[in-house]
Amino acid sequence: MELMKKNLHQICRKSDAETQITFDEDFNVPDAKPDVGRMIQKKGEVNLQEVQVSEGHARITGSLDFYLLYVSDGDVRRIYNLDGSLPIDENINLDGLNSGDKICLKWEMEDLSIHLINSRKLNIRALITFYAYVEEIQDIQLPTDLKESEGVSVKKEEIPVLELGVHKKDTMRIKKELTLASNKPNIHTILWQDMQTRALDIRGLDGKVEIKGELFVFCLYSGDDEDHPLQYLEQALPWQQEVDCSGSTTDMIPNIDVTMTQCNMEVVPDADGEERVLQMDVVLELDMKLYKENSCSLLQDVYTPKKKCILTTEPRVLESLLVKNYSKCKVNDRVNVQEPSNKILQICHSEGTVKIDDTKVVQNGIQVDGIIQLRILYIISDDDMPFYSMETAVPFTHMVEAPGISKDCKYHLRSDIEQLSTTMIDSNDIEVKAVLNLNAIVMRERPMAVVSEISEEPLDMEELRSMPGIVCYLVQDGDTLWDIAKRFYTTVDEIRALNELESDRVKPMDSLMLVKKVE
Repeated sequence: MELMKKNLHQICRKSDAETQITFDEDFNVPDAKPDVGRMIQKKGEVNLQEVQVSEGHARITGSLDFYLLYVSDGDVRRIYNLDGSLPIDENINLDGLNSGDKICLKWEMEDLSIHLINSRKLNIRALITFYAYVEEIQDIQLPTDLKESEGVSVKKEEIPVLELGVHKKDTMRIKKELTLASNKPNIHTILWQDMQTRALDIRGLDGKVEIKGELFVFCLYSGDDEDHPLQYLEQALPWQQEVDCSGSTTDMIPNIDVTMTQCNMEVVPDADGEERVLQMDVVLELDMKLYKENSCSLLQDVYTPKKKCILTTEPRVLESLLVKNYSKCKVNDRVNVQEPSNKILQICHSEGTVKIDDTKVVQNGIQVDGIIQLRILYIISDDDMPFYSMETAVPFTHMVEAPGISKDCKYHLRSDIEQLSTTMIDSNDIEVKAVLNLNAIVMRERPMAVVSEISEEPLDMEELRSMPGIVCYLVQDGDTLWDIAKRFYTTVDEIRALNELESDRVKPMDSLMLVKKVE
């Protein structure tokens, strides 16, 4: 018997691994920079340059780029910045990795600390965790019918399946300009900059993907007046862009990871030739997976009273959508500023990143535990050097509702910050308010024995002759007419006609007259 089959695309994880890299290096302050007196703020970024794939492992090369904002040492104290790089060259072992496989690589800065050894030397310590995994498309052949089914009874089940419609990687470039307000001086030097994407809204359209969000920009700079006064600006710039995505439709379910891989800020002259325009150039890397919900009439069993049908099956795991929930988590906390002793006059800038520490399946949901890592830059009542900063963490716990979820389900969770604000309550306390997006797609995994082949053998005539020709049968719990017909070598139509049934429905303890069709 020849099967009619439908091809189902699913994506599976072939291999994954994680590794940690530690740094403990001394760094000499460049000669062009003045002595370091007091550090104000720091940050670090991983810059990946190349990933070389070979059998069983991948070699990643790049750098840890760090940035420091500091107050110079000496009689005249001013704010300066410096940056440096530490090389990364690491091997990650991945079982089953082959040459030509494409690796998805993510990283997380677990810790970064910069200590002052002396005014000309710094100690850089960092801990970075790399997560690497390889995904591959798996094609599953699902039997839906027989090509020739005359005289053969077929048992089917209508099941929901979630199929991978599109899997694509692409990049998106965002370019924005920001002109200084008229009351601010021209830009002499950019001392510190931060750029973040917030409030991401991702939708699949016909043949493309649309992404909306905000580019949150902060810039601390020295003005071009004689004494180079310190100035700062902070603004959220809305943006909306589309990227071509062949095969995408509006009814697909997007699961898209967005990673900022580059961000540059430059000063360009305005129409009058004055340095008053900031030009931002941001590159986002998109890992796009779009799923479509389908229903499949899956062939489960066949029989004919004329021959014995032998089914060969293969174990498969089919996925179906349980729920998608774009959940929001509100966080409200108060943090205390320990130093300096001077009164806080104003908060200049606050930057936060979401770090999820743990997720677990609970009744009707996914419990998410994590922190918002905060850096807050503020001004104190010190006319000589008013800028200080603090780093802190605000914990949060949230349950993403997913009715019917179990430990057999798998889920994809994407998190980002939609809103973040820091407000002074008094001279030593700051109120933190945030809204987080915790978007979850939950899939139910269903292990099944899928029919791959059907062969035929002659009937065992001795066994048939030993069976009675007419049977009065009491329906048992879980019986269907199809199962009964197969067991007693008859057909569903014969049972219905003989027992004058109006439908195929039967209930336990119904009495049926059965006549064997094979002698």
